[in-house]
Amino acid sequence: MYFAALLARTEDGWEASDTELDDVETLSDLADLAREASPDDDTVLVLIEQEDAWFGLVRVDGEDDPRIYVSDAAAAARSSYGEILLTDELLGREPGDDDADLDSLDLDGTEDGEPNKDADDEDGASADAVPHSPVGDSEILDDLGVSEKELRALDAEDALGAIAEALGASEVLETVR
Repeated sequence: MYFAALLARTEDGWEASDTELDDVETLSDLADLAREASPDDDTVLVLIEQEDAWFGLVRVDGEDDPRIYVSDAAAAARSSYGEILLTDELLGREPGDDDADLDSLDLDGTEDGEPNKDADDEDGASADAVPHSPVGDSEILDDLGVSEKELRALDAEDALGAIAEALGASEVLETVR
């Protein structure tokens, strides 16, 4: 089960709204959704969690590029919402690395009956390319009162609640849960 919410910082404090990510296909779509939540270009946090598995944060400050933090990249990679956050840049890959898989396919219409050992090795390597650890900007909330050390220590089970508490937004987040 997933939960996604937007926290927008305003003059009066934090405002929360739940959000549907069904129409979000890219990080740009997600950033646009966040910007719509704050017409004054204030800070907006997108909070995403998959029950007890991983959580992700996207921070949008006005027109700046979004900043991303994902608690467990491998767990998030198995999720459609996680895939939105796990950009090539975030994982340290060159854009378009996936095209190499197409080059390795034998499309001449013949079958030789033997498995391609290189393809098996490549699949294992690409699965290993996504670490079972946090990725992204671990200082994403430093100026909001959650240090890198505190963020990395959070457990996926209660991370969003702990973050909202540190921001002084736990009551508004609970209203949209």
